[in-house]
Amino acid sequence: MSELKGKIRADLTASMKARDRDRTGTLRMLLSALTQEETTGTKHELGDEEVLKVIAREIKKRHESAEVYAENGRGELAETELKEAAILESYQPRQLSDEELNELVDASITEVAQAHGGEVGMRNMGEVMRAATAAAAGRADGKRLSTAVKSRLS
Repeated sequence: MSELKGKIRADLTASMKARDRDRTGTLRMLLSALTQEETTGTKHELGDEEVLKVIAREIKKRHESAEVYAENGRGELAETELKEAAILESYQPRQLSDEELNELVDASITEVAQAHGGEVGMRNMGEVMRAATAAAAGRADGKRLSTAVKSRLS
């Protein structure tokens, strides 16, 4: 079992003992998503990196749901979704600041430019995104990363 998944299980047990319903429910949903990921397709134990991807996906779902609820006048449901997202975010690594993100993107652009021996433009965005995503390693949301790469390449 991955170290992160073990921590989530231990935190679930602690939240159940503390009778923290919000945290318990959120962690149960997360463990369910992890189990589903492990049993879908090729059955294997998830590593920490894969667990982080599942957590990021679940956070994104919560934010999207909260947005829809807020647009439809269901503030209490939106608030619940945002609380769940906050609980899940505590398992992610520290997110990059804007300055750190820009430095990472610049380094990725330089790396791709060296590989191509010259200028890098929008046509190379996919390669830059691959390099930046690998370097960010879950410390930046894909949308934030994409926006930073686009602004640097244009």
